[in-house]
Order: sequence, then structure tokens, then C-alpha cells
Amino acid sequence: MSTHALPRSWGAEPAADGQWRFALWAPDAREITVEVDGVATPMMRKDDGWASVTTAARAGQTYLFGVDGQLYPDPAARAQAGDVHGPSRLVDPTAFKWTAEWQGVPWHQAVIYELHVGTFTPEGTFDAARHGLARLKSLGVTVIELMPLAQFEGQRGWGYDGVLPYAPHNAYGSPEDLKHFVEAAHRLGLAVMLDVVYNHFGPAGNYLAAWCPRFFHSSRTSPWGQGIAYEEPAVRAFFIENALYWLEEFQLDGLRLDAVHAMDDESDSHILDDIGRAIRAREWGRPIHLVTEDERNLTRYFHDDAPFDGTWNDDWHHAVHCLLTGESESYYAPFAVDPLADIETALRDGYVEQGQTRPGSEKPRGEPSSDLPRSAFINFLGNHDQVGNRAEGERLHHLVSDESALRVVTALTLLSPCTPMLFMGDEFLTDAPFLFFTDFEGELAEAVRSGRAREFERFSAFAGTVPDPNAPETALRSQIGRPESERQLRHEAFVRDVLALREIHVQPLLAAPTPTPAAAVTMAREGARFDVAWAFGPGRLLLRFSLGDGAIEPPLDPFFVEAQPDSRFSIAAAVRME
Repeated sequence: MSTHALPRSWGAEPAADGQWRFALWAPDAREITVEVDGVATPMMRKDDGWASVTTAARAGQTYLFGVDGQLYPDPAARAQAGDVHGPSRLVDPTAFKWTAEWQGVPWHQAVIYELHVGTFTPEGTFDAARHGLARLKSLGVTVIELMPLAQFEGQRGWGYDGVLPYAPHNAYGSPEDLKHFVEAAHRLGLAVMLDVVYNHFGPAGNYLAAWCPRFFHSSRTSPWGQGIAYEEPAVRAFFIENALYWLEEFQLDGLRLDAVHAMDDESDSHILDDIGRAIRAREWGRPIHLVTEDERNLTRYFHDDAPFDGTWNDDWHHAVHCLLTGESESYYAPFAVDPLADIETALRDGYVEQGQTRPGSEKPRGEPSSDLPRSAFINFLGNHDQVGNRAEGERLHHLVSDESALRVVTALTLLSPCTPMLFMGDEFLTDAPFLFFTDFEGELAEAVRSGRAREFERFSAFAGTVPDPNAPETALRSQIGRPESERQLRHEAFVRDVLALREIHVQPLLAAPTPTPAAAVTMAREGARFDVAWAFGPGRLLLRFSLGDGAIEPPLDPFFVEAQPDSRFSIAAAVRME
């Protein structure tokens, strides 16, 4: 058995002999105390803005920091006693005994499953989600990517409005429950990653702005609120330690960093680079996977010894979505011009938008990407953003009636050398949408409600009412359920079969040293018919498919063929060993 704890600059840390050390950075405060179960103790201030004290306490007690006479929860609390406005709870990270032997999952084996704890099961808890892991293992998933867990206002939400980045949202369970979830996943051979939000704090319960204004920039903002002062050493430590904390104390296998394009940092070394370097400087005893979401389509984070493994590739989603749905509004506009050409570019180069001028786009975006390893591109047919940011939360299979077309683009996504990701429920064509939902009150609730409605007024195809984000039934409707109908069971079996083929035939190729990606792919296209081959050390992966021009002739000895006589979509695949 082993324990895992990360000593941190911020917050409460257990010391010897029943003592706890409390520390807070509050450079603008005059008087700072810590109040444990109602008993206040003054904290000693230093010139650098830090205040600390060591005093008697025990795990399970509640505490608050007093700043100039006002009481606040610990911004680095490991847990809250209740909501984000009240006391924090002392958690001894050494109390949990880890027993699973775990070596991790290498990146070439990654098949990612994006999971929202609150809607994955009717109970919406870590414990209930733990009992659903065996199904995902049998499906062929190897990596669970949890949507953000940092505690946010209310009971229901996506997690991107977190205000206490160290505290797992207690509506899902305790820190110990999350650790049991991770250990159960590891026992099944599943890695667990976490989506973390370092670009902003949520609008309710962020008390840092009240007592530590230097944590933020007065003149710099993100799309979601005040800009964060990453240039301050104490602020920088808050986020770097947070990344290390999730990996150490919860034994997670990686992080997905949300919207890194919104992390505006004017330091000589960008905070994103420092987070990556801090993680790579440690020996973890297992692979640690780092993933970005970056609408800029930058490539420098994945070259040579750069610290990141992959990035969400919205370009792939947009091109396939436009092809199958015909939608062309908003950010789909440039991808609706010639989606087949965009799919060709994505298969060859990874990104579609690589800095070139494109019809329907206001300005160029991206950098040339053909030299990046294919595994750096995480491809998907849906995710929380692309589904949840629709007014009615429709998934691709809600918008497309051609089941063969869905199977073909699913197989293409799961069998290409890029890293595949499934959004929970898509694996069995769930009936449930994934709607935008929150649990705010008062003026904030009304602002979110009305703002959401205004957001869709400009879409000509939308003619209805937007579900109220704050209504409990909005979150309830988003629970994915389980496969029940013949159609759902059939599609889940199909996904299982395709992922088994990926494990047997594709992953061994990805594990081998490869030539420069730009020289390793050859492609021939005639209309909507494609022949693509990727070369690897031991052999080649060949995909032949049609995305609209009818049946195809499969390669010799294909290990997979999907063709339906009532559809113009078909696909075949094979591996040639050299």
C-alpha cells in the first residue's frame, strides 16, 4: 500500500503531531487569520505577501480564512464542507491507501472517452460512475477523460465555472470517492485524465477577487471574466501546483487543459510551458498525458521535446459534420465550402486550417501541421462543446438518418492513425441530448438564461425556445442512460468491433518508430472516393472509403469492410506488413 501527497504553497497541509500548516498569499490584506471550527488563530505575515501559521487541527474539521475581518473559504481547499460560499474541510491526503499496481497506458494505445460525472449515470456520482467502467473497458476504451471537477456553484453544471480548483465537486462525492474511482479504473486497465480550467474562474463563489485583487489583471480579461495575473510568482505556483496535485494525490494519468488560447501571460516563459515542464521534470512511474484545447491551431507544443502529447482537433469534427449535415452557419462556414477537400487535408496534415486564406473565414488561423505525429491530433465526431453549444444539444446521430454514413465516419475516426475520442453516449447512439445546464440563482440565473436565448437568435435554422439552463430537468434530460434498443445495441457492438481491430492491427503500427509524417502518407482521391495509406516502420495502414459516391472495391485481404447497399457511404481497411 502507498500514500500520495503533494506539499503545496497554498492552503492547509498536515504536519507532525496533530499540527497543520495554513498558508495564504494576500499581499493587499492588513490582518489575516485562520478559523478552525470557529476558533481563530492569527497568521504571521511576510513582506512577500504570504501569511502562515502552524496550529493544532485534525482531518474532518472545517476552517475559513479571515481577511480583514471577512471570512472566506480556502481557494486551495481539498474539499468543501458544503457549497462554495461556506467553510472548507481539512483532508489528510496520506489517509487514502492506494493498492492497485499500475503502469499506465502509453499514448499510442489511447482511445479516449469524454465523461461528465453528473450525467453519466442517474445518480451522478463518482461511485455510480465507477460501476460503469467495466462496460467502457469491454468497448475498447483505454482512457477516461473526466470533464472538470473543481467545485462550482450549485449542484449541476458542466464544470467550466469552477471556483475552487483543488476541491472535487462534492455533489459528485468526496475526494476519497474520486480516488476509489481512479483506483477501480486502474484495476481494469483504464487510464484517467482530468479536464482542468486555468484560464478563468466561474462567476459565483470566486472570492479571490475580493481579498486578493493582485491575483487578477484590472485591464486584461478573458472571454469569461477577469484575466489572471500569471506573472505573479504566487499565482503561477497556484496553477502549477494544481496540475501536480491532481496527478500526485489522485494518481491521474494526464490533464486536458481547457482553452489555452485564453491563458494570456506576458512572462518570459509562458505559464503553459512552465506547467508542462514541471510535470515532465518529475518521475511518475507511469506515462502522463498532456492535452490542449487551442483554437489557434498552434503546433509548437508538440514538436521534438515539447511537453504535450495531443490537442483536440475541431477541424476534423467540423469537416465531417458539414459533410453529413449540410450546416454552414457560424464557425461551420469555411468547412461547408468543400468538406471533402477538408477531410482530405485533415487526413494528410492533421489540421485543416494551417494559416491559409479560406472562403467563409474572416482571417487565417493556424500553422502548418504536416510534420506533427498523427497521434498529436485527437479526432472526434462530438464533444461537450460541439454538442452542448447547440440550442437543443443534438448529437450527430440525431441530425443524420443514414446509419451507414454514421458507421463509415465512425470507423474512419476510430481507425485512422490519429488519436480517437468518443463523447459519452455516442458509442451507442443515446437518445439523450447534451444540453447546457447550470445551477445559478437570482440575477446570475436570469443573465445566463436570457444570454443563452439571445445567442441563438442569429441562427436562421433555429426556431424554438432554448431549454432553461437552470431548470433541473435540463440536466436530467442530458443523462445518457444505457443502450436498450436493437439499434443502440447494434451500434455499440459495431464500435466494439472497430476498436478491437484498432487494438490488434493499428496500435502495433503506432508503437513503432515512424518516418516523418509528411512523407509517410499517400493519398489518391476521385470525387468522394479516397485511397489513403500511412507508412510506419513495420508496415502500412490502408483505408479505402467513399463519402458519397457509392460502393468501393476493398483492398486485398481487408480486416474490415463496411458497405450498405442503401447508402453511398462505405469503407474498407487493411494492413500491409513490410
